[in-house]
Amino acid sequence: TVFLPLTALLFQDQPVKLAKVSRVLGRTGNTGNVTQVRVEFMEGGSTTGRSIVRNVKGPVREGDILCLLEWEREARRLR
Repeated sequence: TVFLPLTALLFQDQPVKLAKVSRVLGRTGNTGNVTQVRVEFMEGGSTTGRSIVRNVKGPVREGDILCLLEWEREARRLR
């Protein structure tokens, strides 16, 4: 399943990167409404070796493909 955030539709002139969720690490945030995941970047339909940890708001599971507007920043680890 490919999730395109509303901001991706509003800012179509900015480059985006696709990333596949390889592992769900846990819930974070004050109320637990953010999920921390490890994603692997995709190029040409297949995953590359590069992976980072990101925070995702909303439902997410392993195998989902995320559309990232910002891909340089990595989330802090859960405590």
